[in-house]
Amino acid sequence: MSRTLLVRNVTAILPSGRVETNVLVENGIIASVDAAPNTQASEVIDAKGLVLFPGLIDDQVHFREPGLTHKEDLLTASQACAAGGVTSFLEMPNTKPAAINQALIEGKYAIAAGKSIVNYGFYIGATTNNVEDLKKATGVPGIKIFIGSSTGDLLVDDQDALERIFAETTLPICAHCEDETTVRANQARLGPDLKLHHHSMIRDVVAAEIATRRALDLAKRHKHRFHVLHVSTAAELPYLQQHDQLITAELCPHHWHFHVGDYERLGSLIQMNPSIKSSEDNAKLWQALLDGTIQVVATDHAPHTLEEKNQAYPKSPSGLPAVENYFSLLLDRAARGLCTWEQIASWTSDAPARVWGIVGKGRIAVGYDADLVLVDPNEKRVIQNEKQFTKAKWSPWAGETLQGWPTRVWVAGRTVYQDGRIATTLPGDRLQFDHTLGGYWKTPNGVGPK
Repeated sequence: MSRTLLVRNVTAILPSGRVETNVLVENGIIASVDAAPNTQASEVIDAKGLVLFPGLIDDQVHFREPGLTHKEDLLTASQACAAGGVTSFLEMPNTKPAAINQALIEGKYAIAAGKSIVNYGFYIGATTNNVEDLKKATGVPGIKIFIGSSTGDLLVDDQDALERIFAETTLPICAHCEDETTVRANQARLGPDLKLHHHSMIRDVVAAEIATRRALDLAKRHKHRFHVLHVSTAAELPYLQQHDQLITAELCPHHWHFHVGDYERLGSLIQMNPSIKSSEDNAKLWQALLDGTIQVVATDHAPHTLEEKNQAYPKSPSGLPAVENYFSLLLDRAARGLCTWEQIASWTSDAPARVWGIVGKGRIAVGYDADLVLVDPNEKRVIQNEKQFTKAKWSPWAGETLQGWPTRVWVAGRTVYQDGRIATTLPGDRLQFDHTLGGYWKTPNGVGPK
């Protein structure tokens, strides 16, 4: 039986801009973005006053399965995605075991096929000795390198190993950029009596700057597409501005929202790698997003239990949950005139789809998958820990009031979230990648698809 949906009288955020229109979906695919208002459909929604966004693509999450499912699993994480308007995610390889070869990647896809209610993709992780596995990997968005402290054997700080990875592989590469030598020297200099505020001194601006500069040099010399994850300092921005075509970058909400002055109020809840920096960094990173130096917004969603987070530093782990609130953090900024809906759609949907070559995602356009988010831009809501869908059941933004929230979310035309409730247990789909489509280039007016 044909499944049809007509979203009528809605303000849709199309690639060309916002327009009040009628969007028709047939069998999970967008069939029209200017349908007649009397078009027949299985379901008709009058969305006057609401805004239709393309489903968000979070290209950096840590969903903890397999191996650490007491923190999160692919069911709870995907439910949190749905509640936050995220219809597709790309998950990092530092699970247990780490996803460093095709068999382990396929194992994660098998778990997701039975659990995730949104679409999914999984990176392959680089080690110092798995170049052959990286060269043979298929069905992944790219390669993740930890150029900085990690777990297990995922730290790749050796220059020869990095040269081989950039020279011999063809998949896009992304990296966690913090210089391990600098981090260790800072920690030794500060001594054994470490307090939480030392975290941003250990993982300081210099550590981020050195590692980003080093990675960009590798990408430039080897002509390799490279994505800088979670840019955290203004010092990294000049290096990003010197590159085009092969280089993209992303910003996470904690790095535009929190600064070192917030440690006193929030403690280890905002302990992150890379660390929170200054309020000046917050402002300059946000401006870099506005001017196109940074193209993507992602979360680095990395939950831990509150019991784990409340351990005394340095036993407290780094990471926080963000996937179900970052869209509303952006919508609230739009409500205050700090960005536009069109920019939000680019940063969270179109840009990550182009960067990673995700087929059929990221836009409200004919022929694209009907991954859609209906938003009430006037709804105000207080973030509450007990209402979080993430298994961790806490948010560093708890108590904050934001304006603009998803009211209904579709994956391939199927409702996965509606009015505060998860609406399906059906799994999403495995993402498809075409790396010839990927990449962004800089123009005098910003960025656009390659």
